[in-house]
Amino acid sequence: MTASFHEVRFPLRLSLTVTGGPVRRTDIVNLSNGRESRNQRWQNSRRSYDAGSGIRSVADLYEVLEFFEARAGEMYGFRFRDPVDWKSCAPGHAVAATDQALGAGDGTTAAFQLIKAYGDGEGAWLRTIAKPVAGSVSVALDGVTADPAAYGVDPATGLVVFSAGHVPAEGVAVTAGFEFDVPVRFATDRIDVNLQAFNAGRIPTIPLMEILP
Repeated sequence: MTASFHEVRFPLRLSLTVTGGPVRRTDIVNLSNGRESRNQRWQNSRRSYDAGSGIRSVADLYEVLEFFEARAGEMYGFRFRDPVDWKSCAPGHAVAATDQALGAGDGTTAAFQLIKAYGDGEGAWLRTIAKPVAGSVSVALDGVTADPAAYGVDPATGLVVFSAGHVPAEGVAVTAGFEFDVPVRFATDRIDVNLQAFNAGRIPTIPLMEILP
């Protein structure tokens, strides 16, 4: 737990039916000739969710309120499992140590950051994975699963560090498979509760915003 982040996860059962996903920022200027100019304001996407859609009962709402108070509203970040994108492979597939390429050894570099690639070729976008699930990371060297004793994984940063004597040699492909959470915070310091409206099917809005590493 850091000064501004709590290494706890938003209640998993309440995150399975939330709404949301990646958000990007693009400026589009319509030119006089009918064409348009586009400028990418954000280099990376940023995920945004509404946890209110996962609430199905007053008990669920109270659980979120309790979690909200423990995080002091927007003050402290926390872990959140994206209901669709939470592992190194596609939904429905099993995690494998060869899922994601982390880089190649040079005989001296001991630390490799967990990343996930989206798309392929020149259009691929690489996402830094800073909150892997503890115990879920498996690493392979040139396609062969490495001995877990040869490396350590920091679940708070997503950094894989090989111990002395196990640093990947020159040209050795380093890959990994893992489960991960999204670092988020509440995007509001206020939650409005109206039990009359809630019982009628109206669910409060509880926005969450990704914290970029």
